[in-house]
Amino acid sequence: MKSFEFAVIGGSYAGMAAALQLARARRNVLVVDAGQPRNRFVDAAGGTSHGYLTQDGSAPAEIAADAREQLMNYPNVEWLTGTADDARVAPDGRLTFRVHNETLGAQRLIIATGVRDLLPLVPGLAERWGHSVFHCPYCHGYEADAGPIGIIAASPLAQHHAIMLPDWGRTTLFLNGAYRPNAEELAAIARRGTQVEVVPIARIDGFADVVLQDGRTLCMNALFTQPQTVMSSPIAEQLGCTLEDGPTGRFIKVDDFKATSVPNVFACGDAARIAGNVTLAVADGAMAAYGAHRTSMTQAQ
Repeated sequence: MKSFEFAVIGGSYAGMAAALQLARARRNVLVVDAGQPRNRFVDAAGGTSHGYLTQDGSAPAEIAADAREQLMNYPNVEWLTGTADDARVAPDGRLTFRVHNETLGAQRLIIATGVRDLLPLVPGLAERWGHSVFHCPYCHGYEADAGPIGIIAASPLAQHHAIMLPDWGRTTLFLNGAYRPNAEELAAIARRGTQVEVVPIARIDGFADVVLQDGRTLCMNALFTQPQTVMSSPIAEQLGCTLEDGPTGRFIKVDDFKATSVPNVFACGDAARIAGNVTLAVADGAMAAYGAHRTSMTQAQ
């Protein structure tokens, strides 16, 4: 069985950030990546990433490609394209997993597998995801060009959007039968100037045009919603990592150094956060690497 000092499962922003720190510590590192980053829909729609220092307005795939090129300049890094599964803790404490029916081992494992978004079932919404429909105002609110902006309610988190998004433009909250704000919430929404529309949505047309069931069409510069999330990989559960319930879905519980409840297993990025973006993913990955490297030195002494 081929074994590594460190294995990083997931080669997007968090995973590559973790691998880079370990590579620079001159440790032997394997990165396993399935090639399905969460923000691939932004690339598919010809969109760009925002709010990431020095890369504002760059395509996500270009950022990732540059990062991988720089990472692979280190001869102690190996990249394996594929899906990791069947992760286990061996009797001797070594961590094992399978890729392409081959069992691989690692002394320490960093999970950076991310999450998948489960979108509300509104006709026309999925086709515009990452193009004119988003979930993060900090990432895409500015490009709405001061409004009008629509919020398609999918959960009570719609109230959070309704209070935040007026900073980016004139905002309308479409309840769409998914969320019923109470009097206190309605008052808070009204104070921010957000309009509330109770008529259900029939479909999304054009760029971001909301067609209501009563025949009206409200044209928006951007739409935001609150997808539920599920972890993209069963690795954490297979290893027995403790999970926590967040407002959008479950995530891996970690400490300040990104250690999970399982010895020598760390987690970072969207799979180990309530919410995140590219900047936070990169910071998470670096911290996970610091934590994993620190324990390797401590246990070696």
